[in-house]
Amino acid sequence: MTARSRIARIDWISFMLYLALMLTGWVMIYSAVYDENHSSIFDLSQRYGKQLLWIVLALLLGAVVLLIDAKFFNAFSIPIYVIVLLMLVGVLVFGTTIAGSKSWFQIGGIKIQPAEFAKFATALALASYLGKLNRDMKKWQTQATAFLIIGLPALLILAQYDTGSALVFGVFILVLYREGLSASILVIGLIAAALFLITLFTDKYYVIAGLVLLFGLMLFVIKRSKANIKKLLALLLLISAFVFSVEYVFENILEPHQKIRINVLLGLETDLMGAGYNVNQSKIAIGSGGLTGKGFLQGTQTKYNFVPEQSTDFIFCTVGEEWGFVGTTVVILLYLMLFIRLIILAERQRSAFSRIYGYGITAVMFFHFAINIGMTIGLVPVIGIPLPFISYGGSSLWAFTLMFFVFLKQDANRRNIL
Repeated sequence: MTARSRIARIDWISFMLYLALMLTGWVMIYSAVYDENHSSIFDLSQRYGKQLLWIVLALLLGAVVLLIDAKFFNAFSIPIYVIVLLMLVGVLVFGTTIAGSKSWFQIGGIKIQPAEFAKFATALALASYLGKLNRDMKKWQTQATAFLIIGLPALLILAQYDTGSALVFGVFILVLYREGLSASILVIGLIAAALFLITLFTDKYYVIAGLVLLFGLMLFVIKRSKANIKKLLALLLLISAFVFSVEYVFENILEPHQKIRINVLLGLETDLMGAGYNVNQSKIAIGSGGLTGKGFLQGTQTKYNFVPEQSTDFIFCTVGEEWGFVGTTVVILLYLMLFIRLIILAERQRSAFSRIYGYGITAVMFFHFAINIGMTIGLVPVIGIPLPFISYGGSSLWAFTLMFFVFLKQDANRRNIL
């Protein structure tokens, strides 16, 4: 294949959406941390200058990916996955602790977070495993192996006290659902989440009493055979054990700041100057933007550091304050257009590997997008994950770029698959 044909087969719609989001992020980082003494957007001593460097390196990384044979990523998906797992283990021993999470390798002034690349490696490994011989998701062996592939990096990241990044891996269940996983698994997950929240609001003994009453009513609906009664009792015991475990998980596994953030979000406590400060200031900043915003470099909430982490996790606040409702809508539409385009590309793939991988990276990006914006407007707890392509940081930008360009390469090569 010639260089011209390689370029012609790239999905330029997706690439332009990616580029638009990345450049938007660069400009917003400049606005969020603008310094009059370093007014040049190309100043490498400032975050906006460094982000430009990350962008250039990300584009070079993308170009290298497009030059590699598309079969490479399928053939070496498991070795890549194993290498990333070893990096996750290594960071627990040799890593640097930042913001309470031992998640970073630091070499001089450069910091790399393996957890960001673990999402890419997991998407590859899952696609490779499920894509071989079109494995049947209805078989428990397939399900167990798939959940193991997803769970291993998540557990290692959880051991780094980076709960937010670990939660991202749960979104891969949507990929399994697309490949034939029973919808009952999703329903069970939603019921578990609902029970978790109900138990936080209500005394666990009242929850158990309600469950007993519900299961008693079910005895009048179903056929009262010995087998059905045993199944109901087993299910009641299982759910009751889950309810009793909620308190243990909440008190012993979650970090103190995470517990406070959940309580603040649920209205169980008010802490506008503590755990609720970030979200409260974020909502003030976004709300103050009104319809069209205050104008470029005119944001007062973000400009004077009223919003913490304004160039990373809370970068969307700068969009809201300076560009208003119109600007935030444009950014959200850019993301939605990218996600829809990636799904279209995934569905037109001829190989199961490319399709599953495409759905995997789209799910990860969508989770980051939805949760990050949800954090800034107070709809979900603050778990500290970046907004794809827009938040400041080399690790996240490179990881998302790697995910994206590998899929562009797979799509460009789809016609060569019989």
